Amino acid sequence: MSRVGVILLALAIDLLWGDPPNRWHPVVLMGNWLSLGRRRAPQQQRFWFGAGWIVAGLALFSLPWKLLRPFVTPKGAQSRKAAKSSLFQPSPAPVRGYFLLSLLFSAVLLKPVLAYRNLRGAVGEILAALSADNLPEARRLLAWHLVSRDTGQLSAEEVIGATVESLAENVTDSLVAPLAAYSAGGLPAAWAYRFANTADAMWGYRTPELEQLGKFAARLDDALNWLPARLVGWMMVLSAWLVGEDAANAARTMLAQHNRTVSPNAGWTMSAAAGALGITLTKRDVYALEGGSAPLTAETVRRALRLADVAAALSVAAVCAGAYFWHRK
Repeated sequence: MSRVGVILLALAIDLLWGDPPNRWHPVVLMGNWLSLGRRRAPQQQRFWFGAGWIVAGLALFSLPWKLLRPFVTPKGAQSRKAAKSSLFQPSPAPVRGYFLLSLLFSAVLLKPVLAYRNLRGAVGEILAALSADNLPEARRLLAWHLVSRDTGQLSAEEVIGATVESLAENVTDSLVAPLAAYSAGGLPAAWAYRFANTADAMWGYRTPELEQLGKFAARLDDALNWLPARLVGWMMVLSAWLVGEDAANAARTMLAQHNRTVSPNAGWTMSAAAGALGITLTKRDVYALEGGSAPLTAETVRRALRLADVAAALSVAAVCAGAYFWHRK
Protein backbone atom coordinates (compact mmCIF):
# COMPACT_ATOMS: atom_id res chain seq x y z
CA MET A 1 0.00 0.00 0.00
CA SER A 2 2.90 2.36 0.65
CA ARG A 3 3.84 2.60 -3.05
CA VAL A 4 0.27 3.51 -3.96
CA GLY A 5 0.37 6.24 -1.34
CA VAL A 6 3.67 7.57 -2.71
CA ILE A 7 2.30 7.58 -6.27
CA LEU A 8 -0.85 9.48 -5.31
CA LEU A 9 1.01 11.97 -3.13
CA ALA A 10 3.67 12.62 -5.80
CA LEU A 11 0.94 13.15 -8.39
CA ALA A 12 -0.83 15.59 -6.06
CA ILE A 13 2.42 17.53 -5.59
CA ASP A 14 2.91 17.66 -9.36
CA LEU A 15 -0.63 18.86 -10.07
CA LEU A 16 -0.59 21.46 -7.28
CA TRP A 17 2.89 22.92 -7.65
CA GLY A 18 4.45 21.65 -10.87
CA ASP A 19 8.21 21.62 -11.39
CA PRO A 20 10.91 23.37 -9.39
CA PRO A 21 12.92 26.18 -11.06
CA ASN A 22 15.17 24.97 -13.85
CA ARG A 23 18.37 25.61 -11.94
CA TRP A 24 17.21 23.11 -9.30
CA HIS A 25 15.55 20.61 -11.61
CA PRO A 26 17.31 17.23 -11.77
CA VAL A 27 16.39 16.82 -15.44
CA VAL A 28 18.65 19.82 -16.12
CA LEU A 29 21.49 17.87 -14.47
CA MET A 30 20.68 14.94 -16.73
CA GLY A 31 20.80 17.27 -19.71
CA ASN A 32 24.19 18.59 -18.59
CA TRP A 33 25.52 15.04 -18.37
CA LEU A 34 24.26 14.26 -21.85
CA SER A 35 25.63 17.51 -23.28
CA LEU A 36 29.03 16.68 -21.81
CA GLY A 37 28.92 13.25 -23.42
CA ARG A 38 27.98 14.74 -26.77
CA ARG A 39 30.98 17.07 -26.63
CA ARG A 40 33.35 14.28 -25.65
CA ALA A 41 32.10 11.69 -28.10
CA PRO A 42 34.84 10.40 -30.44
CA GLN A 43 34.45 10.23 -34.19
CA GLN A 44 34.82 6.44 -34.18
CA GLN A 45 32.91 3.79 -32.19
CA ARG A 46 30.18 6.29 -31.41
CA PHE A 47 27.55 3.63 -30.70
CA TRP A 48 29.66 2.02 -27.99
CA PHE A 49 30.63 5.36 -26.50
CA GLY A 50 26.97 6.41 -26.43
CA ALA A 51 25.89 3.13 -24.84
CA GLY A 52 28.59 3.41 -22.18
CA TRP A 53 27.73 7.04 -21.45
CA ILE A 54 24.05 6.15 -21.06
CA VAL A 55 24.80 3.21 -18.75
CA ALA A 56 27.02 5.47 -16.63
CA GLY A 57 24.24 8.05 -16.49
CA LEU A 58 21.71 5.42 -15.44
CA ALA A 59 23.97 4.49 -12.55
CA LEU A 60 24.69 8.11 -11.67
CA PHE A 61 21.03 9.13 -11.43
CA SER A 62 19.49 5.95 -10.00
CA LEU A 63 21.99 4.40 -7.58
CA PRO A 64 21.86 7.25 -5.03
CA TRP A 65 18.20 6.40 -4.38
CA LYS A 66 19.17 2.77 -3.89
CA LEU A 67 21.63 3.87 -1.21
CA LEU A 68 19.00 6.10 0.42
CA ARG A 69 16.39 3.36 0.45
CA PRO A 70 16.71 2.63 4.20
CA PHE A 71 15.89 6.29 4.89
CA VAL A 72 12.92 6.66 2.53
CA THR A 73 11.26 3.26 3.01
CA PRO A 74 9.61 1.95 6.16
CA LYS A 75 12.10 -0.39 7.76
CA GLY A 76 11.52 -3.89 6.50
CA ALA A 77 8.56 -6.14 7.05
CA GLN A 78 8.07 -4.90 10.61
CA SER A 79 6.99 -1.45 9.43
CA ARG A 80 4.85 -2.89 6.63
CA LYS A 81 3.10 -5.18 9.09
CA ALA A 82 2.68 -2.30 11.48
CA ALA A 83 1.12 -0.22 8.73
CA LYS A 84 -1.28 -3.06 7.85
CA SER A 85 -2.12 -3.83 11.46
CA SER A 86 -3.16 -0.21 11.99
CA LEU A 87 -6.40 -1.14 10.27
CA PHE A 88 -7.24 -3.34 13.25
CA GLN A 89 -5.28 -1.91 16.18
CA PRO A 90 -3.23 1.21 16.82
CA SER A 91 0.43 1.14 15.80
CA PRO A 92 3.07 2.72 18.02
CA ALA A 93 3.28 6.46 17.33
CA PRO A 94 6.99 6.36 16.32
CA VAL A 95 6.23 3.66 13.73
CA ARG A 96 3.31 5.64 12.30
CA GLY A 97 5.38 8.81 12.29
CA TYR A 98 8.31 7.18 10.52
CA PHE A 99 5.98 5.58 7.98
CA LEU A 100 4.26 8.90 7.16
CA LEU A 101 7.56 10.77 6.99
CA SER A 102 9.06 8.19 4.63
CA LEU A 103 5.89 8.34 2.51
CA LEU A 104 6.24 12.12 2.14
CA PHE A 105 9.99 11.95 1.51
CA SER A 106 9.56 9.30 -1.18
CA ALA A 107 6.80 11.30 -2.87
CA VAL A 108 8.96 14.43 -2.93
CA LEU A 109 11.78 12.43 -4.54
CA LEU A 110 9.41 10.83 -7.05
CA LYS A 111 7.80 14.12 -8.10
CA PRO A 112 10.72 15.39 -10.28
CA VAL A 113 10.30 12.50 -12.72
CA LEU A 114 6.68 13.55 -13.37
CA ALA A 115 5.65 16.46 -15.57
CA TYR A 116 1.92 16.21 -16.25
CA ARG A 117 1.07 19.69 -14.95
CA ASN A 118 3.77 21.15 -17.18
CA LEU A 119 2.45 19.20 -20.16
CA ARG A 120 -1.07 20.52 -19.60
CA GLY A 121 0.29 24.02 -19.08
CA ALA A 122 2.19 23.92 -22.36
CA VAL A 123 -0.89 22.74 -24.24
CA GLY A 124 -2.95 25.42 -22.51
CA GLU A 125 -0.56 28.17 -23.63
CA ILE A 126 -0.73 26.99 -27.24
CA LEU A 127 -4.52 26.78 -27.01
CA ALA A 128 -4.68 30.37 -25.73
CA ALA A 129 -2.55 31.58 -28.65
CA LEU A 130 -4.70 29.69 -31.14
CA SER A 131 -7.90 31.05 -29.58
CA ALA A 132 -6.50 34.57 -30.01
CA ASP A 133 -5.65 33.83 -33.68
CA ASN A 134 -1.98 34.39 -32.88
CA LEU A 135 -0.44 31.74 -35.11
CA PRO A 136 3.19 32.96 -34.82
CA GLU A 137 3.00 32.72 -31.02
CA ALA A 138 1.36 29.28 -31.23
CA ARG A 139 4.20 28.12 -33.50
CA ARG A 140 6.79 29.52 -31.09
CA LEU A 141 5.20 27.88 -28.05
CA LEU A 142 4.88 24.55 -29.86
CA ALA A 143 8.59 24.56 -30.68
CA TRP A 144 9.56 25.78 -27.21
CA HIS A 145 7.50 23.28 -25.23
CA LEU A 146 6.61 20.20 -27.24
CA VAL A 147 8.38 19.41 -30.53
CA SER A 148 11.86 19.50 -32.01
CA ARG A 149 10.79 20.04 -35.63
CA ASP A 150 10.86 23.41 -37.37
CA THR A 151 7.47 25.01 -36.75
CA GLY A 152 8.05 28.27 -38.61
CA GLN A 153 6.02 27.28 -41.66
CA LEU A 154 3.30 25.17 -40.06
CA SER A 155 -0.32 26.03 -40.78
CA ALA A 156 -2.78 26.49 -37.92
CA GLU A 157 -4.14 23.00 -38.59
CA GLU A 158 -0.64 21.52 -38.43
CA VAL A 159 0.05 23.32 -35.15
CA ILE A 160 -3.18 21.93 -33.71
CA GLY A 161 -2.36 18.44 -34.96
CA ALA A 162 1.17 18.53 -33.53
CA THR A 163 -0.22 19.73 -30.19
CA VAL A 164 -2.70 16.86 -30.03
CA GLU A 165 -0.01 14.37 -31.05
CA SER A 166 2.42 15.59 -28.40
CA LEU A 167 -0.26 15.61 -25.72
CA ALA A 168 -1.30 12.05 -26.52
CA GLU A 169 2.28 10.76 -26.65
CA ASN A 170 3.41 12.53 -23.51
CA VAL A 171 0.69 11.12 -21.27
CA THR A 172 2.97 8.09 -21.44
CA ASP A 173 6.35 9.81 -21.13
CA SER A 174 5.51 12.47 -18.56
CA LEU A 175 3.27 10.46 -16.26
CA VAL A 176 2.39 6.81 -16.76
CA ALA A 177 5.76 5.29 -17.69
CA PRO A 178 7.70 6.83 -14.75
CA LEU A 179 4.94 5.78 -12.36
CA ALA A 180 4.98 2.26 -13.79
CA ALA A 181 8.76 2.19 -13.35
CA TYR A 182 8.36 3.30 -9.73
CA SER A 183 5.69 0.68 -9.16
CA ALA A 184 8.05 -2.03 -10.44
CA GLY A 185 11.37 -0.92 -8.98
CA GLY A 186 10.97 2.04 -6.67
CA LEU A 187 12.83 5.33 -6.91
CA PRO A 188 15.93 3.90 -8.67
CA ALA A 189 13.77 2.55 -11.49
CA ALA A 190 11.75 5.76 -11.78
CA TRP A 191 14.87 7.91 -12.02
CA ALA A 192 16.50 5.48 -14.45
CA TYR A 193 13.42 5.79 -16.65
CA ARG A 194 13.52 9.58 -16.57
CA PHE A 195 17.20 9.59 -17.53
CA ALA A 196 16.62 7.14 -20.41
CA ASN A 197 13.69 9.21 -21.66
CA THR A 198 15.72 12.43 -21.43
CA ALA A 199 18.57 10.77 -23.30
CA ASP A 200 16.22 9.74 -26.10
CA ALA A 201 14.81 13.28 -26.27
CA MET A 202 18.31 14.76 -26.62
CA TRP A 203 20.16 12.07 -28.57
CA GLY A 204 17.50 9.97 -30.30
CA TYR A 205 17.66 11.53 -33.76
CA ARG A 206 18.61 10.08 -37.13
CA THR A 207 21.12 12.78 -37.99
CA PRO A 208 24.73 12.18 -39.05
CA GLU A 209 25.96 13.29 -35.62
CA LEU A 210 23.44 11.40 -33.46
CA GLU A 211 22.48 8.33 -35.50
CA GLN A 212 25.01 6.08 -33.79
CA LEU A 213 25.58 8.06 -30.59
CA GLY A 214 21.90 7.99 -29.65
CA LYS A 215 20.86 4.59 -30.97
CA PHE A 216 21.23 2.82 -27.61
CA ALA A 217 19.24 5.55 -25.85
CA ALA A 218 16.47 5.37 -28.44
CA ARG A 219 16.18 1.58 -28.23
CA LEU A 220 16.23 1.66 -24.43
CA ASP A 221 13.46 4.25 -24.36
CA ASP A 222 11.43 2.15 -26.81
CA ALA A 223 11.75 -0.88 -24.53
CA LEU A 224 10.84 1.00 -21.35
CA ASN A 225 7.76 2.59 -22.97
CA TRP A 226 6.51 -0.57 -24.69
CA LEU A 227 3.97 -1.61 -22.08
CA PRO A 228 3.00 1.87 -20.75
CA ALA A 229 2.25 3.16 -24.26
CA ARG A 230 -0.11 0.28 -24.97
CA LEU A 231 -1.78 0.71 -21.60
CA VAL A 232 -2.37 4.41 -22.26
CA GLY A 233 -3.60 3.65 -25.79
CA TRP A 234 -6.34 1.39 -24.46
CA MET A 235 -7.12 3.87 -21.71
CA MET A 236 -7.58 6.48 -24.45
CA VAL A 237 -10.22 4.20 -25.97
CA LEU A 238 -11.97 3.82 -22.62
CA SER A 239 -11.64 7.55 -22.00
CA ALA A 240 -13.30 8.26 -25.35
CA TRP A 241 -16.28 6.20 -24.26
CA LEU A 242 -16.48 7.99 -20.90
CA VAL A 243 -16.28 11.55 -22.28
CA GLY A 244 -18.61 11.00 -25.22
CA GLU A 245 -16.07 10.72 -28.03
CA ASP A 246 -15.94 7.87 -30.58
CA ALA A 247 -14.48 4.93 -28.66
CA ALA A 248 -15.14 2.38 -31.41
CA ASN A 249 -13.33 4.50 -33.98
CA ALA A 250 -10.50 5.07 -31.48
CA ALA A 251 -10.00 1.32 -31.14
CA ARG A 252 -10.24 0.67 -34.89
CA THR A 253 -7.82 3.45 -35.77
CA MET A 254 -5.34 2.44 -33.07
CA LEU A 255 -5.28 -1.22 -34.04
CA ALA A 256 -5.00 -0.49 -37.78
CA GLN A 257 -2.58 2.46 -37.77
CA HIS A 258 -0.41 2.38 -34.63
CA ASN A 259 2.56 1.16 -36.69
CA ARG A 260 2.56 4.12 -39.09
CA THR A 261 4.84 6.21 -36.86
CA VAL A 262 8.61 5.79 -36.65
CA SER A 263 8.31 5.16 -32.92
CA PRO A 264 6.94 1.71 -32.04
CA ASN A 265 5.11 3.26 -29.08
CA ALA A 266 3.90 6.78 -29.90
CA GLY A 267 1.55 5.52 -32.62
CA TRP A 268 -0.65 3.74 -30.08
CA THR A 269 -1.74 6.82 -28.18
CA MET A 270 -1.64 9.20 -31.14
CA SER A 271 -3.78 7.01 -33.39
CA ALA A 272 -6.22 6.34 -30.53
CA ALA A 273 -6.61 10.10 -30.03
CA ALA A 274 -7.06 10.64 -33.78
CA GLY A 275 -9.82 8.04 -33.91
CA ALA A 276 -11.52 9.26 -30.76
CA LEU A 277 -11.64 12.85 -32.05
CA GLY A 278 -12.44 11.89 -35.64
CA ILE A 279 -9.47 13.79 -37.04
CA THR A 280 -6.41 13.13 -39.20
CA LEU A 281 -3.02 13.82 -37.64
CA THR A 282 -0.20 14.31 -40.12
CA LYS A 283 3.49 14.99 -40.05
CA ARG A 284 4.68 16.18 -43.44
CA ASP A 285 6.26 13.41 -45.51
CA VAL A 286 6.35 11.09 -42.47
CA TYR A 287 2.92 9.73 -41.54
CA ALA A 288 -0.83 10.32 -41.51
CA LEU A 289 -3.05 8.90 -38.76
CA GLU A 290 -6.46 8.93 -40.36
CA GLY A 291 -9.13 8.91 -37.70
CA GLY A 292 -11.61 11.01 -39.66
CA SER A 293 -12.06 14.25 -41.56
CA ALA A 294 -13.30 16.58 -38.82
CA PRO A 295 -11.73 20.05 -38.97
CA LEU A 296 -8.80 20.87 -36.70
CA THR A 297 -9.73 23.86 -34.53
CA ALA A 298 -8.97 25.21 -31.07
CA GLU A 299 -11.96 23.18 -29.84
CA THR A 300 -10.12 20.04 -30.99
CA VAL A 301 -7.36 20.83 -28.49
CA ARG A 302 -9.91 21.33 -25.70
CA ARG A 303 -11.47 17.95 -26.47
CA ALA A 304 -8.03 16.35 -26.61
CA LEU A 305 -7.20 17.75 -23.16
CA ARG A 306 -10.38 16.27 -21.71
CA LEU A 307 -9.62 12.94 -23.39
CA ALA A 308 -6.03 12.93 -22.11
CA ASP A 309 -7.01 13.87 -18.55
CA VAL A 310 -9.42 10.98 -18.23
CA ALA A 311 -6.99 8.56 -19.91
CA ALA A 312 -4.26 9.71 -17.52
CA ALA A 313 -6.51 9.16 -14.51
CA LEU A 314 -7.50 5.69 -15.71
CA SER A 315 -3.86 4.78 -16.40
CA VAL A 316 -2.73 5.97 -12.96
CA ALA A 317 -5.51 3.89 -11.40
CA ALA A 318 -4.29 0.85 -13.33
CA VAL A 319 -0.69 1.44 -12.22
CA CYS A 320 -1.82 1.83 -8.60
CA ALA A 321 -3.82 -1.38 -8.79
CA GLY A 322 -0.78 -3.19 -10.17
CA ALA A 323 1.45 -1.74 -7.44
CA TYR A 324 -1.00 -2.76 -4.73
CA PHE A 325 -1.38 -6.36 -5.83
CA TRP A 326 2.33 -6.77 -6.72
CA HIS A 327 3.60 -5.51 -3.37
CA ARG A 328 0.78 -6.52 -1.04
CA LYS A 329 2.50 -9.61 0.37
